[in-house]
Amino acid sequence: MSKQDSGQGLEVRGNTLRVYLYILQHGPCELKDVQGGLGFSTASLASYHLRRLIDGGYAAQDGYGRYLASKDAAGQILEGYVKVGAVVVPQLLFVSVLFTLLVGYFSFMAYGSASYVPLLVASSIALVAVVWYETARVWRRLASWK
Repeated sequence: MSKQDSGQGLEVRGNTLRVYLYILQHGPCELKDVQGGLGFSTASLASYHLRRLIDGGYAAQDGYGRYLASKDAAGQILEGYVKVGAVVVPQLLFVSVLFTLLVGYFSFMAYGSASYVPLLVASSIALVAVVWYETARVWRRLASWK
Protein backbone atom coordinates (compact mmCIF):
# COMPACT_ATOMS: atom_id res chain seq x y z
CA MET A 1 0.00 0.00 0.00
CA SER A 2 1.52 3.32 -1.04
CA LYS A 3 1.61 6.43 1.10
CA GLN A 4 -1.07 8.06 -1.07
CA ASP A 5 -3.45 5.14 -0.67
CA SER A 6 -3.12 4.86 3.08
CA GLY A 7 -5.09 7.24 5.28
CA GLN A 8 -1.93 8.83 6.72
CA GLY A 9 -0.41 11.52 4.56
CA LEU A 10 -2.97 11.36 1.75
CA GLU A 11 -2.25 14.17 -0.66
CA VAL A 12 -5.57 15.63 -1.70
CA ARG A 13 -5.29 17.05 -5.21
CA GLY A 14 -6.88 16.90 -8.64
CA ASN A 15 -10.41 15.48 -8.77
CA THR A 16 -10.24 14.34 -5.15
CA LEU A 17 -9.65 17.95 -4.14
CA ARG A 18 -12.49 19.10 -6.41
CA VAL A 19 -14.81 16.61 -4.66
CA TYR A 20 -13.66 17.83 -1.24
CA LEU A 21 -14.27 21.48 -2.17
CA TYR A 22 -17.69 20.57 -3.58
CA ILE A 23 -18.90 18.83 -0.42
CA LEU A 24 -17.33 21.55 1.74
CA GLN A 25 -19.20 24.29 -0.16
CA HIS A 26 -22.51 22.47 -0.65
CA GLY A 27 -22.80 20.67 2.67
CA PRO A 28 -24.23 17.16 2.93
CA CYS A 29 -24.38 15.68 -0.59
CA GLU A 30 -25.50 12.41 -2.09
CA LEU A 31 -23.34 10.57 -4.60
CA LYS A 32 -25.46 11.70 -7.56
CA ASP A 33 -25.15 15.35 -6.42
CA VAL A 34 -21.36 15.12 -6.48
CA GLN A 35 -21.37 13.35 -9.85
CA GLY A 36 -23.70 15.87 -11.47
CA GLY A 37 -22.22 18.93 -9.78
CA LEU A 38 -18.69 18.13 -10.92
CA GLY A 39 -19.64 16.67 -14.30
CA PHE A 40 -18.21 13.20 -13.70
CA SER A 41 -19.15 10.69 -16.39
CA THR A 42 -20.01 7.91 -13.92
CA ALA A 43 -21.08 7.60 -10.32
CA SER A 44 -18.22 5.18 -9.69
CA LEU A 45 -15.70 7.95 -10.40
CA ALA A 46 -17.35 10.19 -7.79
CA SER A 47 -17.54 7.21 -5.42
CA TYR A 48 -13.82 6.51 -5.85
CA HIS A 49 -12.85 10.06 -4.87
CA LEU A 50 -15.33 10.14 -1.98
CA ARG A 51 -13.90 6.84 -0.71
CA ARG A 52 -10.38 8.31 -0.85
CA LEU A 53 -11.56 11.28 1.22
CA ILE A 54 -13.27 9.01 3.76
CA ASP A 55 -10.21 6.75 4.02
CA GLY A 56 -8.01 9.81 4.57
CA GLY A 57 -10.32 11.17 7.28
CA TYR A 58 -11.28 14.23 5.22
CA ALA A 59 -14.94 13.26 4.79
CA ALA A 60 -17.58 11.08 6.40
CA GLN A 61 -20.90 9.53 5.51
CA ASP A 62 -23.95 10.21 7.66
CA GLY A 63 -26.80 7.83 8.49
CA TYR A 64 -28.73 8.92 5.38
CA GLY A 65 -25.87 8.08 3.02
CA ARG A 66 -24.90 11.70 2.43
CA TYR A 67 -21.27 12.75 2.35
CA LEU A 68 -19.93 15.50 4.62
CA ALA A 69 -16.56 17.26 4.64
CA SER A 70 -14.65 16.97 7.88
CA LYS A 71 -14.26 20.45 9.36
CA ASP A 72 -11.10 19.35 11.20
CA ALA A 73 -9.39 18.45 7.90
CA ALA A 74 -10.25 21.73 6.17
CA GLY A 75 -7.28 23.45 7.78
CA GLN A 76 -4.86 20.86 6.40
CA ILE A 77 -6.27 20.83 2.88
CA LEU A 78 -7.02 24.53 2.56
CA GLU A 79 -3.83 25.87 4.09
CA GLY A 80 -3.44 29.45 2.88
CA TYR A 81 -7.16 29.81 2.20
CA VAL A 82 -10.18 30.84 4.23
CA LYS A 83 -13.81 29.87 3.74
CA VAL A 84 -16.16 32.86 3.73
CA GLY A 85 -19.69 31.52 3.57
CA ALA A 86 -19.69 29.14 0.62
CA VAL A 87 -16.68 30.77 -1.07
CA VAL A 88 -13.05 29.77 -0.59
CA VAL A 89 -10.58 32.65 -1.05
CA PRO A 90 -6.85 33.14 -0.37
CA GLN A 91 -6.08 34.51 3.09
CA LEU A 92 -3.83 37.14 1.52
CA LEU A 93 -6.79 38.64 -0.34
CA PHE A 94 -7.82 40.62 2.74
CA VAL A 95 -4.28 41.90 3.32
CA SER A 96 -3.97 42.83 -0.36
CA VAL A 97 -7.18 44.84 -0.31
CA LEU A 98 -6.23 46.57 2.95
CA PHE A 99 -2.72 47.53 1.76
CA THR A 100 -4.05 48.70 -1.59
CA LEU A 101 -6.58 51.01 0.07
CA LEU A 102 -4.07 52.35 2.59
CA VAL A 103 -1.32 52.97 0.04
CA GLY A 104 -3.77 54.58 -2.35
CA TYR A 105 -5.15 56.88 0.33
CA PHE A 106 -1.80 57.93 1.81
CA SER A 107 -0.22 58.33 -1.62
CA PHE A 108 -3.03 60.61 -2.70
CA MET A 109 -2.94 62.66 0.51
CA ALA A 110 0.84 63.05 0.85
CA TYR A 111 2.17 62.98 -2.71
CA GLY A 112 3.20 66.62 -2.99
CA SER A 113 4.10 67.50 0.61
CA ALA A 114 7.62 66.26 1.45
CA SER A 115 10.70 65.08 -0.43
CA TYR A 116 10.69 61.59 1.12
CA VAL A 117 7.12 60.89 0.07
CA PRO A 118 7.97 59.63 -3.45
CA LEU A 119 10.29 57.03 -1.88
CA LEU A 120 7.55 56.05 0.56
CA VAL A 121 5.07 55.77 -2.30
CA ALA A 122 7.46 53.68 -4.41
CA SER A 123 8.21 51.26 -1.59
CA SER A 124 4.53 50.99 -0.69
CA ILE A 125 3.58 50.26 -4.30
CA ALA A 126 6.30 47.59 -4.41
CA LEU A 127 4.89 46.03 -1.24
CA VAL A 128 1.37 46.06 -2.63
CA ALA A 129 2.63 44.49 -5.88
CA VAL A 130 4.31 41.65 -3.97
CA VAL A 131 1.23 40.97 -1.85
CA TRP A 132 -1.06 40.99 -4.92
CA TYR A 133 1.36 38.70 -6.77
CA GLU A 134 1.25 36.16 -3.92
CA THR A 135 -2.54 36.47 -3.73
CA ALA A 136 -2.88 35.85 -7.47
CA ARG A 137 -0.51 32.88 -7.28
CA VAL A 138 -2.55 31.26 -4.53
CA TRP A 139 -5.81 32.13 -6.33
CA ARG A 140 -4.59 30.48 -9.56
CA ARG A 141 -3.79 27.35 -7.56
CA LEU A 142 -7.36 27.36 -6.24
CA ALA A 143 -8.79 27.94 -9.72
CA SER A 144 -6.80 25.00 -11.09
CA TRP A 145 -8.51 22.75 -8.52
CA LYS A 146 -11.97 23.54 -9.83
